[in-house]
Amino acid sequence: MWRHIASNALTFLVVLVFLFGGVLIWGQNSYVSEGPLEQPICVQVDRGSNFRRVSEDLADSGAVSSAALLRIGADYAGKTDQLKAGSFLVPEGASMSEIVEIVTRGGASTCGTEVVYRVGINRMTVQVRELDPATGRFDEVVGFNPEEEATPDAYTQVKSEADTRYRVALAEGVTSWQIVNELGQIDILEGEVAEIPPEGSLAPDSYEISPGESRTALIDRMAQAQARILAEAWANRQDDLPYDSPEEALIMASIIEKETGTQDERFLVSSVFVNRLRQGMRLQTDPTVIYGITRGQGVLGRGIRQSELRAETPWNTYVIPGLPPTPIANPGRASIEAALNPDETPYIFFVAKTLNPADGHNFAVTLAEHNENVAAYRALEAQRDN
Repeated sequence: MWRHIASNALTFLVVLVFLFGGVLIWGQNSYVSEGPLEQPICVQVDRGSNFRRVSEDLADSGAVSSAALLRIGADYAGKTDQLKAGSFLVPEGASMSEIVEIVTRGGASTCGTEVVYRVGINRMTVQVRELDPATGRFDEVVGFNPEEEATPDAYTQVKSEADTRYRVALAEGVTSWQIVNELGQIDILEGEVAEIPPEGSLAPDSYEISPGESRTALIDRMAQAQARILAEAWANRQDDLPYDSPEEALIMASIIEKETGTQDERFLVSSVFVNRLRQGMRLQTDPTVIYGITRGQGVLGRGIRQSELRAETPWNTYVIPGLPPTPIANPGRASIEAALNPDETPYIFFVAKTLNPADGHNFAVTLAEHNENVAAYRALEAQRDN
């Protein structure tokens, strides 16, 4: 009898072990398998929240099939205490394992609201944007110019929300004076910039910022980024270029930046100026004349006068030989790379094709060809003015 009882007990134990093992395997498979989410969602994790609350929110939104299983998996992975506050994009079909990684890895929020301060050539604009999880695109909620317009309520509201992200986006070709001036209008930054950074030393790019960050620290980040870009491009430059230093290449890059905004043309424009330097010709480029007038402090806002084309300033390349003494703007990576890797062409002239700068330029080898291109452009100007 006792032998029979012992045999039954052993059999029952074996069954329990197999059942437990089966449940464990099922749980592991469920934790790493594709989840039930049919379209991306934004998950909000509040400060001071916990995994129980987050797991229940995820279950209610249909992102996970079991809140309890999510918590067990997170605990087993040692991530229960690593929950981060913020708004996070959870893609469709994300597994529980992937969701746990998303809400615990830290870093900037990947979903929700962001404010972008766009420092442009003519002005700064502020955009409040909201991510649409379904499309992965940001939709503008409101946009305004802080120097000319009243602050909208939508901007004030998102500033009070802890998970709002902030970015400063610099346009290629802005001057250092413009950057410092516009950073002074960004109300979440603090401190003053003691002096204008050297022209050309700041990298046009998009920079994540945080409320309370100092303007000087942000300027330092921009300068470090430009130094890295220039050093890398200089190390990979063509041979026999007419530059003696990275600083001279940066000057050329700034001229290219102001001459064309067309990506495909930068290397052609670079070839024209390199050919001119090699032949001992003057660069004769209008943006340098303009910089000699404005010193980078704002936009000229009118045409160049004949007297200004003849006036001798350190930047007037109609008068001075070679390169001006400093950059005339902050060039982007593409213009720096173009300055150091120009196309091989015979061109030494170019002029705009149409009145729309986006249409690019006509390039020429001889002065006669160039004069024909200039005449065509002047005819377009005459039609516009009539």
